Amino acid sequence: MLPNFQQKTIATTEVKINVWTGGKGFPLLLLHGYPQTYLMWHKIAPRLAENFTVVATDLRGYGDSEKPQGDCKGSHYSKRTMARDQVEVMSQLGYQEFYLVGHDRGARVARRLTLDYPKKVKKLALLDILPTYELYQNTDKEFATAYYHWFFLIQPYPLPETLIGANPDYFLQTCLQSWSKDFSAFSPQALAEYRRCFRDSSTIHATCEDYRAAASIDLSDDESDREQKIQCPVLILWGSQGILGRKYDFVSNWRQKANRC
Repeated sequence: MLPNFQQKTIATTEVKINVWTGGKGFPLLLLHGYPQTYLMWHKIAPRLAENFTVVATDLRGYGDSEKPQGDCKGSHYSKRTMARDQVEVMSQLGYQEFYLVGHDRGARVARRLTLDYPKKVKKLALLDILPTYELYQNTDKEFATAYYHWFFLIQPYPLPETLIGANPDYFLQTCLQSWSKDFSAFSPQALAEYRRCFRDSSTIHATCEDYRAAASIDLSDDESDREQKIQCPVLILWGSQGILGRKYDFVSNWRQKANRC
């Protein structure tokens, strides 16, 4: 589904990351969201490869990347740890600076990466997120209803793993259908690949750990860095009809978090 791209498995300090690369030009790293894989970019990556060297990875815990068992501190799936994976991937590919685009969970990793490694990221694009800390601090019924999975997936092991594992195809499709305006936008090939990966019990556990970390160690990291701003140019994109777009002021929020938004 990614013509003229090459697959690689890159061993970082802690995990092996599934990587697809293609194109020529300044390097551009693409980070996917939940519950998808690198394939979420399959329609646009070939076009981007006309002008950039595109690197599309599976985050740790997702797709064909390695899935370590979670720990009590949440550190194995903190956004800081997941960001370090991606920096090491790019370094091993020979890229010390790059452009960065993230959607959903990948955008949260991308934001943390840019804060922790400001000299690495030349330009940043964040798709459809607001900072985790602010969303948890301003939760109400409307947000909790729409983002029910934030509060379900963080429940202690093995409750969500057991319930999702009983019918992973149903849970996956329900998530994608409820979050998308036009479900036909998902190609059958991509859906088949998402199902293959999500049927793996270790993927279900790892992705729960991703959310558990967001509600614990990531909140601590974000609170510690609340005054730290992103220094590189930032492009913020969001769906105006989605719950976040209807409920929150993206422009004013991100202008408090980035100097060049």
